[in-house]
Amino acid sequence: MDNDLSAQIEQARFTIAARSHIEPRIALILGSGLGDLADAVTESVTVPYTEIPGFVQPAVAGHRGELVIGLLAGQPIAVMRGRFHFYEGHSMQQVTFPVRVLHALGCTTLLATNAAGGLHDNWRVGDLMLITDHIFLPGLAGHHPLRGPNDDRLGPRFPPMVGAYDAALQAVARAVAAELGIPLREGIYMMLAGPAFESSAELRMCRTLGADAVGMSTVPEVVVARHMGMRCLGLSLITNLALPNGPPANHQEVLDAGDAARPAFTALICGILARIDSSAATIPTSPVPL
Repeated sequence: MDNDLSAQIEQARFTIAARSHIEPRIALILGSGLGDLADAVTESVTVPYTEIPGFVQPAVAGHRGELVIGLLAGQPIAVMRGRFHFYEGHSMQQVTFPVRVLHALGCTTLLATNAAGGLHDNWRVGDLMLITDHIFLPGLAGHHPLRGPNDDRLGPRFPPMVGAYDAALQAVARAVAAELGIPLREGIYMMLAGPAFESSAELRMCRTLGADAVGMSTVPEVVVARHMGMRCLGLSLITNLALPNGPPANHQEVLDAGDAARPAFTALICGILARIDSSAATIPTSPVPL
């Protein structure tokens, strides 16, 4: 890949747009074990990541590595069936490159989902959590997707992250969950780098810092989406209880929880999609640094 990010984005956008007559307005990223929702997309065109310039192939079980474009719940949508992770050895810029491309394709809204560990002992595997805010621990330590020269054509140098998760979209999610009778937790998602699951001391730290769920993805994608003015909604599937004195976590239980939660997850996502205005977008303002 060359050094001109805008040129890289355009090359990938052109490759994808040549395959589909549908211009997506909503981008949906499906986390571990949740990829089967893409099977519900109609008038679909599937583009393997290996055929998109700048995309890499996920190496994690539960991530198929393909982009599905079509209609879901009446919305023109682009579904990432699997994402890239920082722990796979990719840079934060590589991890978030697909979001830039999806924005260039016409997406104004990002729905990011993930599998996460719940940090409360009264939560249950299979719970769904609405992400109300995040703690980006790798980003605070310098592993940030906006590090380096800023391209003003893409977004401001200093995008605010207060209110990163759109209040109107959250209200839609709550209303749909209530109407469907789906319990919806709410909380703060903390991203750690991974790939090792957390130690007991690290889990206590996460709770002390105010996190309700912990995982290894999502936040860089939201940061870059907000950099470009996209509306964002985040949902976590609690696939394990990440408790200091609990049993050790493993990836198979993450995939199993995704299978078990599929009906509720699918109903919630489709209900949200059916209600949101995919043409609206908010534009971030850049505060003057002191």
